[in-house]
Amino acid sequence: MAILRFSREGYGVMGRFIVGGLSAALLWLCAATAEAADIDVKASSGPGQSTLIRLSGPFRQGDAEAMRQLFARLKARSKVSPNAPLATVELSSLGGDLIEGLKIGYLFRDYDVATVVRKKDVCLSACALAFLGGTAAHGSGGPSERTPRQTLEIGAKLGFHAFYLNPNSAQAPTAGDPVQGRRQGFTEARAATSAVMLYAADLGIDPRFVAAMMTRLQEEFAYINTTEEFLTLKVCPLGLARPPISPAEQALNICNHSTGWIDPASPAQVRAMTARQAKRYMLENIQQNMSSLRVNGALSDQLASYPVMRDERAIDRLYADLRAAGVRLPAIVGPVFEVSGYRSGGEDMQCFVSLSLDDPNQYAVAIRRPSKWSHPNWSAPRDCRGLYLHDRDAVINPRP
Repeated sequence: MAILRFSREGYGVMGRFIVGGLSAALLWLCAATAEAADIDVKASSGPGQSTLIRLSGPFRQGDAEAMRQLFARLKARSKVSPNAPLATVELSSLGGDLIEGLKIGYLFRDYDVATVVRKKDVCLSACALAFLGGTAAHGSGGPSERTPRQTLEIGAKLGFHAFYLNPNSAQAPTAGDPVQGRRQGFTEARAATSAVMLYAADLGIDPRFVAAMMTRLQEEFAYINTTEEFLTLKVCPLGLARPPISPAEQALNICNHSTGWIDPASPAQVRAMTARQAKRYMLENIQQNMSSLRVNGALSDQLASYPVMRDERAIDRLYADLRAAGVRLPAIVGPVFEVSGYRSGGEDMQCFVSLSLDDPNQYAVAIRRPSKWSHPNWSAPRDCRGLYLHDRDAVINPRP
């Protein structure tokens, strides 16, 4: 592994961080050779397509600059579709230089570069930190309005651990002055911790994850395995199968995720409904709360007409018209389940899920509150909505 060198100056647009007091090259992330990472352009961009790049081998000084030059050239000549990444980088590395990994992660963020770890690859330490910079696009608000694009194929290994000091560095404190050595080691570690914490804040990573990573033993890796870990780090699993549980249990998991796992419901609180029963139930509930809806004219007249509930075709039309008018009723895409037992602000709530049995990413959720229907407060990532079908503690990518 290359010796880490860290300038006292900021790194331009890539994070604009300033860390003082990091003098010598003492921080390493894992054992590796001294060779630089390999950068291989596997497929050039075509009309509306992003470039595919493979980054493998240990991270060392100079790799971030090489990536920056490559991304700058791609940006100057490529025309990708709106909201599509400039490039996608496949990562395969056991780690390397900590600060170089952070720089590369900032490059992924600033140049809108997506990241992926393939199922036969391993991405550890500095590589894992860089992976978290994967970005598809930015909003008008700049770096803070980032759309993450970090994909992990099921079977791949993504692991984090605490950085550590390199006692073999030529610039390390000598054994003849242990007091000075401890002081310098503390200074180095504090500065590196600050850099990692700032990196996490810049990318919107949960600080609790970073704190847990920092307190682990340096030889102990934290692999991303559970549903909750994927959601916390905004990592999308590729090739995730539907969980081997009943549709009712899947609906329960969706509702518990959608309500933030605050006093989660139990299987006994799930009720299956046919599409016809669900529509009739929801429309009758809306009839009881018409004053809270901003529905006028013909729709209001239909809602006020109780005989309409005896006509199945009229129910279908009214349900579709109310959804088109903006009432937050769920689309019916398959079996419907009601999950009760939730409370918010002292009020009871019910969660309704319509679940496709063919596509694990296709389902609809609505929350019934005492006086209105609403979308849930928490929603699954757009490109991997199937995560919500799994219990938050389920191991969806078994550790090696």
